This record gives sequence, C-alpha cells and structure tokens, in this order.
Amino acid sequence: MASIVDAIPPSEQQSSAKPKGGVYQINHPLVQRHITWMRNEETRPSSFRHSVRRLAVLMAYEATKDLPIEPVEVQTPVAMAEGVKIQGRIGLVPILRAGLGMVDPVLDLLPMAEVWHLGLYRDEATAQPVTYYDKLPNERPVDVALVTDPMLATGGSVTAALTALREWGVPHVKVLSLIASQEGVDMVAEQFPEAQIYVCKIDPVLNDQKFIVPGLGDAGDRIFNTVDPT
Repeated sequence: MASIVDAIPPSEQQSSAKPKGGVYQINHPLVQRHITWMRNEETRPSSFRHSVRRLAVLMAYEATKDLPIEPVEVQTPVAMAEGVKIQGRIGLVPILRAGLGMVDPVLDLLPMAEVWHLGLYRDEATAQPVTYYDKLPNERPVDVALVTDPMLATGGSVTAALTALREWGVPHVKVLSLIASQEGVDMVAEQFPEAQIYVCKIDPVLNDQKFIVPGLGDAGDRIFNTVDPT
C-alpha cells in the first residue's frame, strides 16, 4: 500500500533538488467540507462545479509549493524590491473530459502555464482506458506537468497519461485528483514512484463496476450536468 502523508514538508518546498514522489492527502477542513458537499447526491451541478473549482485551487496551492524559483527585482512606486519568479515551463494536462473542470481555476494561479489535453475514456466492458486524443508534441517537453482528473478510480487513465508524459520526456509530474480509491493510488504509485499524487480523499474500495465507494458518482457527468435522469 502506498505511503500517504498530509503535505509536502517545509524542508522540501522550493528546493532545487528533484521533487520527491509520493501520495499527498490534503486533510484541510475546507477541503474536507467541499468533498462532503460533493458526495451528496442532492448537490446540484452548479454547486458541484463550484466545489470542484475551489478544491482545484486548494490542491494547486499545495502541489506547487516546491516549484523552483529564481530571484528578480521589480520597481515599485517607491523603490526597487527583491522578488521571485517561477523557473521553467509548466504544463496543465487535463484528462478529458472531467479534468477540464479543474483547468480554469489552476490557470488563475498559473497564468503562464501551457495546457495540453489528453482524451481518455474507460471501456465499460473491460474497465481499461482507451486513448482517443493525444496531441502532445514530439519535442520540447514542459519542465513540470500537472495532470488534472477529478477521480482516480482504477488508476488506468492516470497511468496512461503519465506514460504519455514520460514518453514526451517530462521530468516532473504531479497528479491532482479530488477523490481516489486505495487500489488506484497504489497502482499509480507503484508504476510511477517519481510522481507526486495529490488527493483530497482516498476511499477504501471499488465496486463491481469499478466505481469508487462511497465515492461521489461520475464526476464528469456531475460537472457537465449529463447525469441520466432515470
């Protein structure tokens, strides 16, 4: 079972060394409040999307604490001031379609980031990921990639995305998932020990249909209001 910690220790933040991989569960009261709200089947799509956006911001804040920085100087209205800027290129990689719901709030924090989409869906018969869209270039990989996918269930889609990013040559990858299963987290952590996996809540099991239990249903359907009314 993957080892889980609450957050990146201060000693590892803003370090020039390679970020340490692992599973980071964010046990902040605000995070857990939004997860509880999202679990409720009576929560309307607009409120569900609101919580997705808020959680994406809180997760991105935690996930970017160890981004490398370099000093700069800026002119204030009064005098010169020392500051910092983020080093290197950052890429957001939403897994279509549910991952799109987390992109805009993260872009608000990282307006310089590039966005690269990966289209994956789960074959309902086999529960295996199927890639239908991949336009990652052959050259010039980003320095850090943040993969956004609200749900990490079997881990198949995330491992497929991380495989594509590894082949692209991305040196540092971070996964942002709102809710995960223990099985999925273990699978990703085993196959990609160098990756940082950020989750708000890890649920214990998957059911026979490979849905997270107790979970929150299908995040994509609830974000985009395509839940079957029957």
